[in-house]
Amino acid sequence: MAAIRDMVAETYLSPAHLIYPMFLVEGNNIKEEVKSLPNNFRWSTDRLLPEIESCIKLGINKFDLFPAVREELKDKMASYSFAEENFYLDAIRKVKEAFPEVVIMSDVAMDPYSSDGHDGIVEGDKILNDETLPVLAKMSLAQAQAGVDIIGPSDMMDGRVGFIRDHLDNAGYTDVSIMSYTAKYASAFYNPFRDALDSAPKSGDKKTYQMDPANKTEALREAELDLSEGADMLMVKPALCYLDIIHLLKENFTLPVTAYNVSGECAMVYAAAQNGWLDYERVVAEMLLSMRRAGADGILTYFAKDFAEFVKK
Repeated sequence: MAAIRDMVAETYLSPAHLIYPMFLVEGNNIKEEVKSLPNNFRWSTDRLLPEIESCIKLGINKFDLFPAVREELKDKMASYSFAEENFYLDAIRKVKEAFPEVVIMSDVAMDPYSSDGHDGIVEGDKILNDETLPVLAKMSLAQAQAGVDIIGPSDMMDGRVGFIRDHLDNAGYTDVSIMSYTAKYASAFYNPFRDALDSAPKSGDKKTYQMDPANKTEALREAELDLSEGADMLMVKPALCYLDIIHLLKENFTLPVTAYNVSGECAMVYAAAQNGWLDYERVVAEMLLSMRRAGADGILTYFAKDFAEFVKK
């Protein structure tokens, strides 16, 4: 019987475990579907607010916001990322004013704002790790001042968690958490996300600072560093091909572990479901459950609202 199966089920999944990534654009009355990521949109702030309200009614109360920045606002130093007139920071303020109860997570990396499309400062064919850290710290502080609850450094620069933590603490933002992208792999599953933000590298790739998919124990070393530098949560990205890494971190650390069910993983399901090859509702639930079973305390997923609607039925 279903009631008995529910009673003895070892893993539980609910909307409370999910964080909803959403894309923001400058302007008004904009809701543009991302062609390579069906059922996901670029939102202007005025359209974003009612969408967040509808998510709250479904039990989704955690959101990760990402900015799609116009090309003319980008430069080599990502200076728009902490500019007062940044529409992304303005959107965060308006969301927190309208819905103070929700949790807002941010993205800290140079690539949405960089004319080079990389997560760090580029010089020739090299990424300048240490020179990038002050930029990330300024970005983080600007986001904290706008009302962000969880800072999400996705850049994978060495030492950035500690640098950001010190910068936030010195400015009085000791209660702002850091969810570090601890094990972010150089994956082929990011393309729809880069389409949404137009943030692909202009040259080269990100293999010099993102992790090699072949490596497992390296994730333990990265997690040890993040823990020592003051991270509050550890993240594995992507999720589906890295369930073993999620489990590894969960078994070895007491910090909460989150998983990012990335755009390419979701796009595959959308495409197959649209062709009638998969049962969308069942596959989404099974995929997310596998991440929870592996050890994820929270899951960032583009399926968040759809899953919450399934549960509501």
